Amino acid sequence: MSRIPLDPDAIRALAGILHETGLTEIEIAEKDSRIRVVRAAVAAAEAPVPPPRPARSPLPAAEPAVPLADAITTHPGVILSPMVGVAYLFPEPGAPAFVTLGQAVTAGQTLLLIEAMKTFNQIKAPKAGTVTQILVANGMPVEYGEPLMIVEN
Repeated sequence: MSRIPLDPDAIRALAGILHETGLTEIEIAEKDSRIRVVRAAVAAAEAPVPPPRPARSPLPAAEPAVPLADAITTHPGVILSPMVGVAYLFPEPGAPAFVTLGQAVTAGQTLLLIEAMKTFNQIKAPKAGTVTQILVANGMPVEYGEPLMIVEN
């Protein structure tokens, strides 16, 4: 078994990409060589700060934030991300948003796009209703199962 030559410059470049994009893992492979760089999830203090999310209703100071997250993910009208990628609220730069806060939507209407592996995936409304919360910002990285929007009847 041959050893893969260590390329510190390639590792630094990959680490820089991780830092710039907010990704937690990246890998490149060529022939029999493979370099994989993983950023530990526990180093949350070093992770880039995501863009601010739209304002939510204020919480009492005594209430912890964890129940709010659980409440949002279990809300009957929550739209969860079906994949890891980058959320886009606009079909293209300069165009109006797919939906706006307070807008009525129909079942099957496109709410936003998630770009994953250079493919734009339409996220559609599973039911008709009104957009009551938009929980992501345009260009924000999203994880699988992350709340994106809330559509209520």
